[in-house]
Amino acid sequence: MRVLITGHNGYIGCVLVPMVQAAGHEVVGLDNYLFGECTFGQDVPDVASYRVDIRDVEPQHLEGIDAIMHLAGLSNDPLGDLAAQATYDINHLASVRLAELAKKAGIERFIFSSSCSNYGAAGDDMLDEESKFNPVTPYGISKVKVEQDVSAMADDGFSPTFLRNATAYGVSARLRGDLVINNLTGYALTSGEVLLKSAGTSWRPLVHIEDISRAFVAALHAPREKVHNQAFNVGITAENYRIRDVAEIVADVVPNSVVKFAEGASPDLRNYNVRCDKIREVLPEFQPTWTVRKGVEELYAAYVANELTYDEFVSDRYLRIKHVLKLRDNGRLSDDLRLTNPSTSNRPTDHARL
Repeated sequence: MRVLITGHNGYIGCVLVPMVQAAGHEVVGLDNYLFGECTFGQDVPDVASYRVDIRDVEPQHLEGIDAIMHLAGLSNDPLGDLAAQATYDINHLASVRLAELAKKAGIERFIFSSSCSNYGAAGDDMLDEESKFNPVTPYGISKVKVEQDVSAMADDGFSPTFLRNATAYGVSARLRGDLVINNLTGYALTSGEVLLKSAGTSWRPLVHIEDISRAFVAALHAPREKVHNQAFNVGITAENYRIRDVAEIVADVVPNSVVKFAEGASPDLRNYNVRCDKIREVLPEFQPTWTVRKGVEELYAAYVANELTYDEFVSDRYLRIKHVLKLRDNGRLSDDLRLTNPSTSNRPTDHARL
């Protein structure tokens, strides 16, 4: 198939693209390259791509496409707090519009990167795909709204699938230092402190970005009737942790590091313990391989190999909110988070222009 991957140049996209290619499919990317300066250690995938804001997608961008994997969006709660309306415009309205354009173009498969953040403040009970939503951030609310609106569009010619990813971690060419495992491991190595910014009592399902990518490929390959208008929690049921327990794993892996609570650390409203059995039962191709401990070991080794320093780790290169604020302060990004001098193209380039 010819697969359009939106957000292909982002944190998950850099891992998903080669996996889709390895499965025998042609990939076309679409990204505004907002984080094109945030490279960590390795080359980003080089594929034909459109340099376009997801809010500006037009029918010509979908010509010749057989399936869409929709990752593009703002995936960071501080960004949601900074620009709530832009978060809704990008994550919700632009996503629904993309689905509408896909349906009109006759593109049947639409796989949406949703989130277990949909469950929000849920307490300690184990949740499944039928559990109620209770999002507590603009990011989580936007994901819920997309699921609701796009689900209503499903019919014989348009088949959406919603992958509710657990909290991601792992090494990527577009590394995010603001995700909990990536963050704790980076602080442990560069400062000697596994710095908890919350009380650490909340539950969180955790999943490696390679396993998220495996879920996308499995959903693409699955018979239509198995995934039509279905939601799947993406992760491993055994990989739910209280954040303080993750911190202990990090301290055990990273030499000479100790767990420390930041000043003013308080309980996190986001608290959800998620069952991920459905995806394993319905999509046998999905075979996750990562555990949190293995992921911490991977991150630690990559950080050491790249000689990561504290100043680098807490800079705008790896912290998305700092990068956005820098671009905005330099006049390169508007208040609604549009690049002020984008290089746009309505035809896919032979190579992603970074």
